[in-house]
Amino acid sequence: MDNTQWRYYMTRLKLMPFVTYILLILTALMFVAESLLGGSTNSETLATVGANYGPFVANGEWWRLISAMFIHIGFLHIATNGVMIYAVGTQIEQLFGHWRTLVIYLGSGILGNLTSFALGRMNTLSAGASTALFGLFGAFLMLGVSYRQEPYFQMAGRQFATLIILNLVIDIVMPQVDIWGHIGGAIGGYLLGMGLALPARYGKLPWWQRILGIAVTVVAAAVLYTLGMSRYGG
Repeated sequence: MDNTQWRYYMTRLKLMPFVTYILLILTALMFVAESLLGGSTNSETLATVGANYGPFVANGEWWRLISAMFIHIGFLHIATNGVMIYAVGTQIEQLFGHWRTLVIYLGSGILGNLTSFALGRMNTLSAGASTALFGLFGAFLMLGVSYRQEPYFQMAGRQFATLIILNLVIDIVMPQVDIWGHIGGAIGGYLLGMGLALPARYGKLPWWQRILGIAVTVVAAAVLYTLGMSRYGG
């Protein structure tokens, strides 16, 4: 393979949204595991594979704050979220790049699950990629606010603001939905998107704004974890 071919393949790899693909594959594999272990709607199975459950998190099983975003309850749940992960994740990855996308997805998912742990209904199983998905929505909202010089970002920001509001309204009338997880995920995505910022070719955010985004995320996570532990007597 000569240098030209090598550069071609490396460029193709750089442009490919492989982080989004990997997240989709992991989510699909987890759903297969759920199905084999007793069914994706079985509460005992969900608890076993790592759904977010306050008493278990308070007992030291902090990893559930991560694993829960890869677990889904029923085929419709994973199908809907899978389509959204692909549709929104590929756009975010094209703009933010690979590692920023991964941090936003995982970080906002964790913050959403922490918010559910601290403020959601007690002793209730919760699972799904929607905490992380709302983080991607929040990152798009941040673009509309912080990169106002780009008409596309302004338009996308308005669209995703509307999408967030509509989904939260639906959450209110559907009590089985984890609204606090969605709220926390959206806030996490906004803050992490601001803290990581887009690559320099899109323009630079002020340094203080980026530090603020990361600092508020860390403080919020610590406060929510403390509240959750206190709530469950951990």
